Amino acid sequence: MSLKSGLGYDIHRLKEGKKLYLGGIQILSSKGLVGHSDGDCLIHAIIDALLGAAGEGDIGQWFPPTDPRYKDVRSSQLLKEVMRRIEERGIEILHVDTIIITEKPKLFSYIPRMKETLASLLQIRPEDLGIKAKTNEGLGAVGREEAVAAWATALVRQK
Repeated sequence: MSLKSGLGYDIHRLKEGKKLYLGGIQILSSKGLVGHSDGDCLIHAIIDALLGAAGEGDIGQWFPPTDPRYKDVRSSQLLKEVMRRIEERGIEILHVDTIIITEKPKLFSYIPRMKETLASLLQIRPEDLGIKAKTNEGLGAVGREEAVAAWATALVRQK
């Protein structure tokens, strides 16, 4: 058995009048994330971390934005597909740690529901999943409330 780690990052623009999905749940906000899928940058970062740990490329290779099958798909569906594929390879997730970076909305009250949803999708215990929310202190596109970004790390074991 060998341990491997992966790192994921994603950022999406915010747009007025769209639904905001983060961590597999809908967040109350007047702005949502623009993307080929639902734009859930937290799940996208987790997917990239898992694919990195598995040595399997990135989300754009698996789910290209040019493929109409993924237009407006929920990112939780993409994560389920990645989970199926890594399980087939005998990869077990040990721990995932994440950071969401956004000025607004404040996410603290949503984190317990995100943890419950994502832990179930990742087939890990909630205590094996870290979710933190930070601001960008008014700097850059995130600080100007034009975008939301997320980072994720994954620790996995190859059986």
